[in-house]
Amino acid sequence: MEKIKKFLGNKWVGFALATLLYVLWFVVWTGNLWLLLGVVVIYDLYITKYMYRYVGSKNEALCEKYSTYRNIYEWVNAIVFATVVASLIHIFFFQMYVIPSSSMEKTLLVGDYLYVSKVTYGPKMPNTPLSFPFVHHTMPLSATKKSFSEAIKWPYKRLKGLQDIERNDVVVFNFPAGDTVLLENQAVTYYDVLREYEAEFGPVAGRKALERDYTIISRPVDKRENYIKRCVALPGDEVRIVDGELFVNDKPQEKVGDVQYCYTIRTSSPLSAYAVENMGITEMSGNGASYFTPLTESMVEQMLKMDNVISVERFTAEDEAFPHNEAYNWTADNFGPLWIPKKGESIELNEKTWPLYERVIDVYEDNDVEVRGGEYYINGEKCDKYTFKMDYYWMMGDNRHNSADSRYWGFVPEDHIVGKASFIWLSLDANKSFPANIRWERLFNKVR
Repeated sequence: MEKIKKFLGNKWVGFALATLLYVLWFVVWTGNLWLLLGVVVIYDLYITKYMYRYVGSKNEALCEKYSTYRNIYEWVNAIVFATVVASLIHIFFFQMYVIPSSSMEKTLLVGDYLYVSKVTYGPKMPNTPLSFPFVHHTMPLSATKKSFSEAIKWPYKRLKGLQDIERNDVVVFNFPAGDTVLLENQAVTYYDVLREYEAEFGPVAGRKALERDYTIISRPVDKRENYIKRCVALPGDEVRIVDGELFVNDKPQEKVGDVQYCYTIRTSSPLSAYAVENMGITEMSGNGASYFTPLTESMVEQMLKMDNVISVERFTAEDEAFPHNEAYNWTADNFGPLWIPKKGESIELNEKTWPLYERVIDVYEDNDVEVRGGEYYINGEKCDKYTFKMDYYWMMGDNRHNSADSRYWGFVPEDHIVGKASFIWLSLDANKSFPANIRWERLFNKVR
């Protein structure tokens, strides 16, 4: 035992073990050779100890001489250590996420706190490593000041994960249309507002009017809002929606989660508050004779069994959908067919495909594009075909008529994927007070 202790206590052995662990995790796994500079720091810690001689020894002397300095140093040291460890866990392993909206009801409820695994699909390296810890894109106590610096930008790099995304996984991702933001009204999507302005004032005047009315900023991929939806289609799949029913590769979506649609309910007398709460309805509008609310299939069956319910009719969503182009008269409930781009696969460039994939080619895959005389130029070269560099996914909410999802803004690129929603570790009902607000039956339920 003494020999083992002596062996492990040798500075060269310590340096070798620390370097091996560091290189395997921070260099090999991340694939970033710049991080080899960290070996110099490890060498100094174990062998030369220059930092200790010129900084550490003086710090120790001050700690011995001044108790106040020692207390402050211990607190700062503990805070820095905790921040570094927590940041590494957040980047490489998991993060917590709270459900802010009803787009995934009844699968996920507002107030569900989720454990989101980054290891499952592989953690992606931050695009903006210089960032204030524990906040996303905006500094605390501010609605506009950004929490990150773009002085250093890293390209997209995803580390090896446990598995690929599977169809019908519940996935957290950076909002693709969140690359451009109206600073004074971040609750709306810039592109939706731009279309409204262009419809009212025309393409050129509308854009100028929008730039006059709002401060417009851009955000890198890792600082865009986090969204959570179900991945209903994978790269290479074809999606189609007929009367609200989703088809993937010409097959109806398999039964997963508790999909909801909005319904109009006509009654002979008002629905009781007890009946509404007992059924699990969280959003409802109406006047006692007619109601409008999202329902699952089983909830519809329950409604029809009630004596005062005359009829239950499904709502049809007719709002304009992706790609928001006059060549495609698609709506949220009648959509497609649409092919999901796959890495290495090619498409013909023409007036039919261009509206569907222009944003992918231009924005997500960072090309300079131009259309001249019906011909397509990518990075200055005339092209009649394009080969995709990344995989893409199609995301939809289980609460179909209350979900801003791929039907409205299109594909989710692979570099926007954050992680897989694994389980609910806490669930709180905002309409109730403690302890009745805790949904005990949902705690530690796996997300399906």
